[in-house]
Amino acid sequence: MIPVGSVVNAAAIVIGSLIGCLLHSRFPERIRTIVFQGLGLCVLLIGFQMAFKAQNILVVLFSILLGGIIGELVRLDTLFERLGNAVKKRIGSANPKFTEGLVSASLIFCIGALAIVGSIEEGIRNNPTVLYTKSILDGFASIALASSFGSGVLFSAIPVLLYQGGITIGAGYVESYLSPLIIDQLSATGGLLIAGIGIILLEIKDIRIANLLPSLALVPILTWVAGMLPSL
Repeated sequence: MIPVGSVVNAAAIVIGSLIGCLLHSRFPERIRTIVFQGLGLCVLLIGFQMAFKAQNILVVLFSILLGGIIGELVRLDTLFERLGNAVKKRIGSANPKFTEGLVSASLIFCIGALAIVGSIEEGIRNNPTVLYTKSILDGFASIALASSFGSGVLFSAIPVLLYQGGITIGAGYVESYLSPLIIDQLSATGGLLIAGIGIILLEIKDIRIANLLPSLALVPILTWVAGMLPSL
C-alpha cells in the first residue's frame, strides 16, 4: 500500500520550505528576528492548545518525567544532532541553524493527533482526507519555519514521510491499541513538547526536547496502568 496522504504531506513541506528559503534570503535581519519571535508565539499557542486535551494529568506528568530520564540516559539529543549534522555535511550546507530547523520542524510536523489519526484513517479506510488537511497546514507552517531556520526544514519531509507512512502501512496492527483516550493523552503530551519548542524559539530557556521524546512511547502504557487503578 502506498501512503498517498503522507507523500502529499511531505511534498507540501518541501514546497513550503522552498518558498520559505527564498523569503529567508530576501528578509533583512530585523525582519527575520520578528518572524522568528512571532513563530515562537504561534508554536507556543499550538502546544498549549494540544496540552489542554489531557484527560489524566498524572499520566502526562509521569510520561514526561520518566521519558525525560530515559532520553537523558540514551542521549537522544546527541543522536539527533549527529544525524542532522550528517545531513548538513552531506549537502554541504553552511547554515548554522540547519540541524535545529530539521529537528524542530520534524517534531512539530510529527507530534500531534492529526499525524496519528490521519495516518490510521488512510491505512484502515483508505481515506487520506485528514492528511490532505494536515498537508495544507504543514505547507504554510513550513514557509514560516524555513524563512527562519532555512533549508533544514525542507529535510523534515523525510521523517514525516517515514513516520506517517509507517503508521499507515501498519494501521491494522495499531488501531486496536489507540483508543480516543490514548490519542488525547498523546496529543496532550506532544503539545507540551511543542510548547517547549516555542519556549526555545523565544529564547526563554534551552530545553532538550529530543530527550523528552520517549514520553510519547510511555503514554499508552501509563494510560493502561491508570485505567487499572481507579484512584488515578
